[in-house]
Amino acid sequence: MAITSANQLELLQTAEAVAREKMIDPGLVVEAMEESLARAAKSRYGSEMDIRVKIDRKTGRATFTRVRTVVEDEDLENYQAEMTVEQARQYMAEPKVGDTYVEEVPPVEMGRIAAQSAKQVILQKVREAERDRQYDEFKDRVGTIINGQVKREEYGNVIVDVGTGEAILRRNEKIGREAYRPNDRIRCYIKDVRRETRGPQIFLSRTAPEFMAELFKMEVPEIYDGIIEIKAVARDPGSRAKIGVVSYDNSIDPVGACVGMRGSRVQAVVNELQGEKIDIIPWSEDLPTFLVNALQPAEVSKVVLDEDAERIEVVVPDEQLSLAIGRRGQNVRLASQLTGLDIDIMTEAEESERRQKEFEERTKLFMDTLDLDEFFAQLLVSEGFTNLEEVAYVEQDELLVIDGVDEGTAEELQARARDYLEAQAKAALDHARELGVEDSLIDFEGLTPQMVEALAEDGVKTLEDFATCADWELAGGWTTVDGERVKDEGLLEKFDMSLDEAQHLIMTARVSLGWVDPADLVSEEEETDGEDDASEEEIGA
Repeated sequence: MAITSANQLELLQTAEAVAREKMIDPGLVVEAMEESLARAAKSRYGSEMDIRVKIDRKTGRATFTRVRTVVEDEDLENYQAEMTVEQARQYMAEPKVGDTYVEEVPPVEMGRIAAQSAKQVILQKVREAERDRQYDEFKDRVGTIINGQVKREEYGNVIVDVGTGEAILRRNEKIGREAYRPNDRIRCYIKDVRRETRGPQIFLSRTAPEFMAELFKMEVPEIYDGIIEIKAVARDPGSRAKIGVVSYDNSIDPVGACVGMRGSRVQAVVNELQGEKIDIIPWSEDLPTFLVNALQPAEVSKVVLDEDAERIEVVVPDEQLSLAIGRRGQNVRLASQLTGLDIDIMTEAEESERRQKEFEERTKLFMDTLDLDEFFAQLLVSEGFTNLEEVAYVEQDELLVIDGVDEGTAEELQARARDYLEAQAKAALDHARELGVEDSLIDFEGLTPQMVEALAEDGVKTLEDFATCADWELAGGWTTVDGERVKDEGLLEKFDMSLDEAQHLIMTARVSLGWVDPADLVSEEEETDGEDDASEEEIGA
């Protein structure tokens, strides 16, 4: 095919038609044509030549030019596209390195292969332009709901026509065993929009918790207006869900507003989610209160929260256990997702048994270590004493409130407790020295002999060893592995050491060794205090 006056205007008409059909800039199509013509010309004149094509946007005339760049003598590599300053003098008056010499060359005849290649280049450019336009159009719509039409299903994934492009609903993002046929209408949540070299860029979901939140926003005007806020959502897609809501207007009940007149609002969401049962729960800043609400319809007798471990113990009546756990653990799992806490559920009987076991263990501890009879040891436990340290170092008045305990008995009790603790400390210290612990660690303030012994048994024998430890290695912590929280046992966790205490001890050790400048620590603490103050001001505001 030769580029002649007969088909010059046809180029522009073709570009306009393709641009209108694909909803892209006609200039991009013309640029693709220029590139394809240049590629065809290179195959005719030589691939090493720098051939460029320019199509006039008004007449459609294609101008073929050969470009040569002036380079230093030693840099001359490609004779077809480069020339030295000396060679350029025959074409240019005062050539300098970097100048270009442009000369027009005759248009080329495009054979069948060249025409096919040109077509591929144009199609590729058009596809790239389409993808860019689609990305620009949808990148700001992530987190919203879109209506589309099912085009086809591929290996369980649904390809959805979203008007100006295609999106994909992966099979793991579908609810239960949803099945769609071509031309079915579908409503989805735009989960992600990414630039991809090929294939759909828009990823949809119907299982995301945010999908339910957005559906409620569409059905409940108070949520859209910001009077009611959705604080948390947990879903078992297609089966059951829990949603925590709070109202910023005391006159509006958040649960009632979301349920609607005769359940009309929540029913609209349930219908869209294939009959998924939804528990609407009043949200509370107090975590135990929120958890009691989240475990509905089960009744809760008692809640014990461990904020450091992000765990919570829930005690329920014996007959409520199966209801609290739910079918296949569903109820407690959703409540855990909703609150962000690990939940241990036990019956009142189990808790009573555990309390009895603890009572017996503490009673035996006092009997064995303080040489007391069972009745007297039980009195101590009943008054709230849990360990020897409390007995040894508590104010004597707290022992005198126990029936039958006078000053002489209290002094004797404390003396026995202190003697036993001192003997334990000496034994621990002797064992630590046998393991090779240096005095630098033994004399370090903040560590008891038992702590030093525990560190030595794990190979921490010098202050330098201690200073290289991480806070979680000492105090313990939690790690998420495959979606489940796993406990990391700390070397000093059994001594009730917190992460803050561990961090303080480690930094103190580093300062004493000269690894850290104390001034840096002070400035860090001031910055932290400043951030805390700012946070408090924001909350107050």
